[in-house]
Parts: sequence; structure tokens; C-alpha cells
Amino acid sequence: MGFLEELKEQRWDDHRYYHHSRINQSLHLFSACCFLSAYVLVFINPVAAALIGWLLAMTSRQAGHFFFEPKGYDHVNQATHAHKESIKVGYNLRRKVILHVIWALTPFMLLIDPALFGLLEPHADAYGFVYNLATLWIVLGLGAIAFRTVQLFFKSGIQTGCAWAAKIFTDPLHDISLYHRAPMQVLRGRLHDPVSSSGAG
Repeated sequence: MGFLEELKEQRWDDHRYYHHSRINQSLHLFSACCFLSAYVLVFINPVAAALIGWLLAMTSRQAGHFFFEPKGYDHVNQATHAHKESIKVGYNLRRKVILHVIWALTPFMLLIDPALFGLLEPHADAYGFVYNLATLWIVLGLGAIAFRTVQLFFKSGIQTGCAWAAKIFTDPLHDISLYHRAPMQVLRGRLHDPVSSSGAG
């Protein structure tokens, strides 16, 4: 399997296993728009990029998974939730919980040690605190991607790790393409995607 084929397969597995709910799909659409905004802002206003990326994009994205996706037996794909979690290439729900606990603790880390072991210039005012927090959030986000990519290098091979990293960075564009009709389907009362496993196309 080549790189592009593996990237396509990872995207398809992610969609068919974890995006049955059109509410989740709609939240992914909103998240994708926020992430694209953050991608642009990171070169202009990194603080705004970090706040949008974590407070809007990440929270809406993961809320869709935690609250709207079914956790029981997946009759469409004939797989248990535990099986899907065990074969998840990227961050499964357990790993996401750990990542978000670390994220939630970062403000308290700065309050306890404003210099963060000498890595940051201690904040002198509220903006300085937010600036340092945004810096931590950007490092945490990039670090989480780098950490899992290297894990996959050793677990599944360099190509799998690179394909997953490419998937993560390009997910916003792919999600917009895939889920732009989801909000209208939700308004029509069609909350479940009946073609989640009909084929990769």
C-alpha cells in the first residue's frame, strides 16, 4: 500500500467507525472551519490561533465523539466499541481524555510556576498569562501530534505515522468536503448517517 492509499484508508476508517452521528459531523464541520482560521492566525496572532484551536475547534470536535457517537455494538461495521478503540490509529477516547486532562491542567501549572521551570518569561499581567498559556497550548498540540507520530513509527512503520500526521493536518479540509451537508440533514431530523460503511468511494 502506498502513502496516498494508506492516507485514504485511515480517513475512511475514521469516518465509518467514528462519524455515524450527523450532529458529530456538524460539530466536525464547525471545528474544521475554526481550525482553518487558526492555521491562518498562527502566523498573525498566535494567541488568537491557540484560543480558537483549543477552546472552539478541539472542544467542539471532541464533544461530538464523547456525547453523540454510539458506544455500543456497531451493527453497520460489525464491530464492538472496544475493538474499534483497540485498532484506532490515532488518539482513541482514552488517549483523548489524557490529552485533555493535561490541557485543562496547563492554566494551573502557570499559576503555580509562572516561569514553568524557567522555560517561559513570567507573566506580569493578564495578557502575559494568556500569551504564555497560548504558547503552552500550541506546544501541547504540536507535541501531541509528534508524540503519536513517533509512536506509530515504532508500532506500525514510518509510512503509517507520516500518513496519520498528514491526515491530522489536512482533516479540516477533508471534513468540510465530507460533512458540509450534515447541518441541513440534522435540521431535517436525519440524525444518523445510513451510509457510514457503504464504501470508501
